[in-house]
Amino acid sequence: MGAEIIRQYFPELTAEQQRQFEALDALYRDWNAKINVISRKDIDNVYEHHVLHSLAIAKICRFRPGTEILDFGTGGGFPGIPLAILYPECQFKLIDGTGKKIRVAQEVCQAIGLKNCHPEHLRGEDEKGRYDFVVSRAVMPLPDLVKIVRKNISKTQRNALPNGIICLKGGDLQAETRPFHKIVELTDISQFFHEEWFKEKHVIYLPL
Repeated sequence: MGAEIIRQYFPELTAEQQRQFEALDALYRDWNAKINVISRKDIDNVYEHHVLHSLAIAKICRFRPGTEILDFGTGGGFPGIPLAILYPECQFKLIDGTGKKIRVAQEVCQAIGLKNCHPEHLRGEDEKGRYDFVVSRAVMPLPDLVKIVRKNISKTQRNALPNGIICLKGGDLQAETRPFHKIVELTDISQFFHEEWFKEKHVIYLPL
C-alpha cells in the first residue's frame, strides 16, 4: 500500500505535499536499514501504520496557520513529519531522548525540504517552549505525559479546539484516562480510516 492511501483520505493535497509524502517510503527504507526506527516487518506498511495513523490527529483538529505543535517522543518522526507536511503554515518541534532516532527525523525533513519541522535531541523534561498542542504516539501512560508536558501548553488560544494534548493509542485505555474522565475525549480512528488495522486504535484529546 503506497502513498495513494494518503491521497484517498486527503484528496486536497497540493502537488508539493504529494511529492513529500511519496518520498517518505524510500527514505524510511533507506534509514531503517541503518538505524531501526520502524520494526523491520512493518516497513512495508509505512503509509498505513505510520503516516496515515499520524494523520488521524488532523481529523480531530484542523490546525490554523501559525499553530505551534510539540511532538513528544517522536522516534523517527511520527506523528510530527506527516502532520508538518499536511500543515505547512504551522510550526512543529520534534523531540526525542534517543539521538540516532532524531537524526533520522532530521535527515528525512532535509531530504523532502520540510522547512516547518525542527527535530531536536531533547528529553521532554528539558523542553522549555510553549505550544498550542503536544502530540505523541503511544509514548507513555497519559498521567505521566501530562505531568511532563503541562508546563509546555501555551495559554494563548488560536484554534477552535482548546490547547492541550492529542495522542494516538490503541487497546483498552480506561485505566489511564480515568483521572481525566470529565474532560478527556476518545475518538475511534476507524470512524475516519476503514482499514482493519485501525480497529481499537484511538485519538485521545485532553484539554489542559
